[in-house]
Amino acid sequence: MRFSPHLLDEIRGRLPVSQVVGRKVALKKKGREWSGLSPFKMEKTASFFVNDQKGFYHCFASGEHGDIFTFLIKTEGLTFPEAVERLAEEAGVTLPKPEVRDQEIYDQRQRLSALLEASVGFFEGQLAGPAGADARRYLTEKRGLKRDTIKAFRLGYAPNSRTALRDHLAKQGFTVEEMTISGMLIAGEDIREPYDRFRNRVMFPIGDWKGRTIAFGGRALDPDAPAKYLNSPETPLFHKGHNLYNAHGARGPAHDKDRVIAVEGYMDVVALNEGGFAESVAPLGTALTAEQIGLLWRMHAEPILCFDGDTAGKKAAHRAIDTVLPMLKPGMSVRFAFLPDGLDPDDLIRQQGPQSLQAALAAAQPLAQVLFDREWMQDDWSTPERRARLEQQIRLLTARIEDASVRTHYEQDMRRRLQTAWGADRAAPFRPSRETGFGRQYPTSRNPGQPSYRGVPAGGPARGGFGGRPNGYGGARGPAFAPGTPPIHALASSSLLNSSLVSGDKTRPGYRELVLIRTLINHSWLALAHAETISGVTFLAPVLSRLRDAILAAVSLDNSLDSSGLRSHLEQTGHGAVLDLVDRSVTHRCHRFAEPGTGHAEVEAGWRHALTLHERQVGLKAALECAERAWHEDRSEDAFHRICELQAELERLARPEDLDHTTEDVAAI
Repeated sequence: MRFSPHLLDEIRGRLPVSQVVGRKVALKKKGREWSGLSPFKMEKTASFFVNDQKGFYHCFASGEHGDIFTFLIKTEGLTFPEAVERLAEEAGVTLPKPEVRDQEIYDQRQRLSALLEASVGFFEGQLAGPAGADARRYLTEKRGLKRDTIKAFRLGYAPNSRTALRDHLAKQGFTVEEMTISGMLIAGEDIREPYDRFRNRVMFPIGDWKGRTIAFGGRALDPDAPAKYLNSPETPLFHKGHNLYNAHGARGPAHDKDRVIAVEGYMDVVALNEGGFAESVAPLGTALTAEQIGLLWRMHAEPILCFDGDTAGKKAAHRAIDTVLPMLKPGMSVRFAFLPDGLDPDDLIRQQGPQSLQAALAAAQPLAQVLFDREWMQDDWSTPERRARLEQQIRLLTARIEDASVRTHYEQDMRRRLQTAWGADRAAPFRPSRETGFGRQYPTSRNPGQPSYRGVPAGGPARGGFGGRPNGYGGARGPAFAPGTPPIHALASSSLLNSSLVSGDKTRPGYRELVLIRTLINHSWLALAHAETISGVTFLAPVLSRLRDAILAAVSLDNSLDSSGLRSHLEQTGHGAVLDLVDRSVTHRCHRFAEPGTGHAEVEAGWRHALTLHERQVGLKAALECAERAWHEDRSEDAFHRICELQAELERLARPEDLDHTTEDVAAI
């Protein structure tokens, strides 16, 4: 659902920021402002301020800044629509109803949600009754759960009957079709009479991000049952790879404890909660998916993935590495905690107490360490050929990281680990190839007449190579430059730092930015479908950022705007000059998806591809600025090489049209 600026302003006007923030932060009046300890960072002196007149909060300790919606998103892990819905209810503001075309889908979801809630009540009643005696013994005696825990997680029991739930739901007014669509009945052309999916099982309700039941997991009580655990099938409400068990319950504790723990099963989560680890979640019978990693990152930037210490647990951890690796972003990763003696979290807490689990979590290893250990343990690397293969494997793995800055740091980290692993007595330094983009390759020839740099002989800086010892690549002092190569300081001060990629105006957009804007203008539906993504895109030119904001505001106010209406609105609001410039600029034939009349699928695919390339360029340029600063500070060879690598990658990524003269026109507006 899209919310108009007028609606958001009305909610802001009815709720002072201090009222919303004051529920989590103890505020004290200080002149026209309120102050308190930061909710984002541990501190002893108040550096967090709230200004009701201006409608924002600001944290000097962490740099966080925002309004009432931002505060709920940052402190409770809510999405923007969820924050709007909660605050609208508190403010007494009525939200717009779903559009007519969505009403049928909305009504179906409401019915299915009500059906699943009725099923929860039925299973809870069965667990408390005579039929649930065995299930109660399993939970309280075998698993050691307290009644309060059972009640908190709304655990239940599905009786050993093919029609008990079906008959109960029919009395509640639900149809067999609705029961089947919800996943509670099994039906089909070859099935004469639909029957209950879950029978003689302990039932675990699965909630969505808001805590509404969307599915079930059932644990068999019969040891001969074909499946020990059985989940609901995919339904209009439930996609198992897109949800986490106990996500709703863990959100608050995860923020309070600055930690979220992902374990393997339902019972692990329940046991951890009982042991004091309420910030625990679990995937739903599958290996962690990219969507589930995204959910974890909404709760914490570095979730801890907790696995059993046995072979199966390590295999699960290794699968998680392959899922997470391409997704890594600055500050966003995962850590791995392995439990001792092959125990699962439930067994560990019951046998050794919560302190044992706490110790395992405290020893959680970063992804880079687990990745390197996985590759290192695969073989004996005693020969040069095998070591070369290991280096190749690691190059290929790090190349999968999409974020350029994170990828570069992983390449450097892996080089250091390999250098340490080879040891001082090894004769095979880590020398990644130019073709892979991992590190740099240097020619072996030396130039006797080459000037020295900071007293280092012409063969290159002493810290070049790996270990600074004779290695066959540039002599004892590391890598040498090709004959006739100027010294580092001369290179950096001339061709490199004066190049358009390094010294150019960082506010000038590339051709690709203009393509992204033109696509939104010619296909206004795209702005509606991907508003949240678009709002987070970084445009280097402020004028394009303003145009993007105007586009989002226009389609938010009027969802029916077509491209012609959007253009008219933008011209009337003072953006005509930029529109004309965008239209003149985007002429390259490979960007047909940006033009009117292109099919939705081609538009979306082309736009996503262009956005991915643009974001990669933005990340590379930011990393290049950091490398420039590092070079200016110490004039080191490492910093110089880093600049060269980033420059080369930017040049490989750039298209000829990125140098179009129209970027100067945009900068002048």
